[in-house]
Amino acid sequence: MAIRPHEDRSVRFSAVPAEPEERHADLLEDLQLLWLDLRGLTHDHLQLAALEARRAGASLAVMLAAGVVMAVLLISVWGGLMAAAALALMQSHVMGDIEAILSIAGANLVAALLLFWFVRRKSRDLLFPETINSFQDKE
Repeated sequence: MAIRPHEDRSVRFSAVPAEPEERHADLLEDLQLLWLDLRGLTHDHLQLAALEARRAGASLAVMLAAGVVMAVLLISVWGGLMAAAALALMQSHVMGDIEAILSIAGANLVAALLLFWFVRRKSRDLLFPETINSFQDKE
């Protein structure tokens, strides 16, 4: 006879000590109930983790799609700003058409090279140089 968690267990205990076999059976019942509770709790936690992982995956996909659309929009805005700058240079007669476009392209190239240099310099930090140095033999 299995004891359910909500039943009163005090009925089993009396002033007369139980036989060793009876105590062993009660212990086995308690262990079996504990095991079933643990399995149920583990199942619930794993199911919750699976549902949250599915939701996180869907959110990541939506965020990536939004990021791509945002990047396309920002590129078009940048292109528009550069075209407006080139037109302003051409209309002010400071430069000719070709020179204005080439100067805008050159400025963009310089900015890109500076950013490349910055990223390359910062990428060294990704290698954990001080941590690796601390593990090396100091002879």
